[in-house]
Amino acid sequence: MAMPVHRNGNLSAAPWQEFVLEGFGGDVETQALLFAVFLLLYTVTVLGNLTMIVLITMDARLHSPMYFFLKSLSFVDLCYSSVIAPNAMANFLSASKVITFAGCAIQLFFFSLLGTTEAFLLAVMAYDRFVAICSPLRYPVTMSPLTCARLLLGAYCGGCLNSIVETSLTFQLPFCSSNRIEHFFCDVPPLLQLACANTAVNELVMFTVCGFILMGATLAITISYGYIAGTILGMHSGSGRHKVFSTCGSHLTAVSLFYGTGFAIYGQPGAVASMEQGKVVSVFYTLVIPMLNPLIYSLRNQDVKKALQRLGQKHAAM
Repeated sequence: MAMPVHRNGNLSAAPWQEFVLEGFGGDVETQALLFAVFLLLYTVTVLGNLTMIVLITMDARLHSPMYFFLKSLSFVDLCYSSVIAPNAMANFLSASKVITFAGCAIQLFFFSLLGTTEAFLLAVMAYDRFVAICSPLRYPVTMSPLTCARLLLGAYCGGCLNSIVETSLTFQLPFCSSNRIEHFFCDVPPLLQLACANTAVNELVMFTVCGFILMGATLAITISYGYIAGTILGMHSGSGRHKVFSTCGSHLTAVSLFYGTGFAIYGQPGAVASMEQGKVVSVFYTLVIPMLNPLIYSLRNQDVKKALQRLGQKHAAM
């Protein structure tokens, strides 16, 4: 699509109707290899998270607040990857690599919604572990089904609010300098590079809001685990200490991976300029982390392992 021009020969400020997702570049063989890698990562992600959702739903012994949030995390991870991976794989095999203006806005909205929701959800899961370990007698009352539902709804509301702000601020900009996005999906930093207007306010809002979310959630997690550590040190039972370490260790691993990559992209000034590095990091947090989360929780959690065994025995008996 040619850019409209004024009679004086200057480029018009008319908005683009579509974008081109440049992705990683390379020849046909490179694109085919990238397609195979993304397909493998996405397939494992779907299978792992669906297995976790089905397992927790079917096994009555896993019907507790911790596993309610873990099932919710698996659902968010499944949707999170599905917003990015199918479109990226289609573009690897496409010559045009086009995405419509509306399609780009929708992808950014849901990507931001689910990513922010996961950040809040990981903080909620830390609070759940804090109550379970530090106040075990009050745990059933404090983390009632209604409270868990409200905490989950709060995570989604926070994600939705951030998504509305980021998407509306980004797509009110005029994109008239180019329509070629230096990324494999629509995200705020590469879109800001295409704007033919001052993006200082957008960058400041992105840095402030994302930094606040990351630092606020990290602080909540740190405080929760500070109390948990004090409780663990006071335990006399070695088996109890081991069980706490297994559940908390899995969560801390997931938190470190997600928040580390999130901060690398959105939580520091200058993130908009480092697109090449950002592409690689983006693969990690859009595909690799959602793929790893079910493995992290299943390999280090005895309850999940036993539930998998029971499910396997049921299937074999049928």
